[in-house]
Amino acid sequence: MFELEDAVKQCLDRLVRFRRQHQRIGEQNTKAGLIEPIIGALGWDLFDVDEVHREYRRRGADNPVDYALLLLRTPRLFIEAKGLGENLDDPRWANQTISYATVAGVEWVALTDGAEWRVYNAHAPVPIEHKLFRAVRLEEDFEGAVELLSLLSKENMRDNRIEELWKSYFVDRQVHAELRKLFEAGEPAPEMVAMLARRLGRLTRDEVRSSLVRVRASFDFPSSAASATGSGTGPAVVVRAAMPPAAAPPVLPTPRPPRSQPPGSATRRTAKRPVSDAERAIKLVDLIRAGRLRPGTKLYAKYLGKQYVAELLADGTIRYGNRTHASPSAAGEAVKIDVYGPEISATRRATDGLDFWSAEDARAGDVVALKEIRRRVAIGSGA
Repeated sequence: MFELEDAVKQCLDRLVRFRRQHQRIGEQNTKAGLIEPIIGALGWDLFDVDEVHREYRRRGADNPVDYALLLLRTPRLFIEAKGLGENLDDPRWANQTISYATVAGVEWVALTDGAEWRVYNAHAPVPIEHKLFRAVRLEEDFEGAVELLSLLSKENMRDNRIEELWKSYFVDRQVHAELRKLFEAGEPAPEMVAMLARRLGRLTRDEVRSSLVRVRASFDFPSSAASATGSGTGPAVVVRAAMPPAAAPPVLPTPRPPRSQPPGSATRRTAKRPVSDAERAIKLVDLIRAGRLRPGTKLYAKYLGKQYVAELLADGTIRYGNRTHASPSAAGEAVKIDVYGPEISATRRATDGLDFWSAEDARAGDVVALKEIRRRVAIGSGA
């Protein structure tokens, strides 16, 4: 695991350098600098053609796949590589490799340009667009990248542990879709109203229906990757659907920090929730006045596998480095400019600062995103 983390960090450093220098390095350099180091760190022998077969053809007339990873000389995973910056959304790349994998009897396919990895189940009995298992960008989710790539290790492919997670994910995705239908149609499903009215004998159906219209529902399907990857880093698949907030939404559970979280470090980001007008009206200075944040509190952000620290000032501004920033978003943008340089694109620079920075909730004593602290104040939570 530590070898993989080191390899991902090295690839991240190269990515930052390539982006800063506006380099287009092409497919072969992408393979050598960003893809093969990952394959090697996953325990595959890059120098043994019986384990890592480049330009693999099942038959002489077939188009080659960039990499076939083999166990007992049998392909278990195809990797299709593209040059850094290529458009992985082009359906040709996934369709071509998945179709070939289906014919070759290979269940798992990865598509990557070195910066992003997408993993597909070629044998899933669904349309190609639903065969995607997980996708992750190294620059945006270091821990998620390590977690996903761990499933492609030689050991885990031998034990077929990715299949265990896929089965849970495949079922959960279908259940999740039906649950969303029950709540997102605008009018609660009649069968749900009837069931609750039976269970709540003192309430009428109209009362139950009105309550369901106001509800904000969150569906969480954690499928721990700890047993599959040995990482113990938490949920591998989390699918959530949130309804628009009601006038008085219920208190939602506080996100739990990941395993082995050092004191003062930021918690892992949680799935997006709708933000109410009441929340949007709350500023950092209001959180200070409410006693949730203290002047001088340290703010923490984890970006590209590194932790950054800023300081909250008494007037609600933020000091990062040698400069004071008017908002969390401006401070978050400053971090990205330090990483990528002043030529960073506007799209990459844009930052949701309240989600980017975390701090200790002075009342609850836990370290959570500023957005979560703001939510607690908005709903009057005593958490």
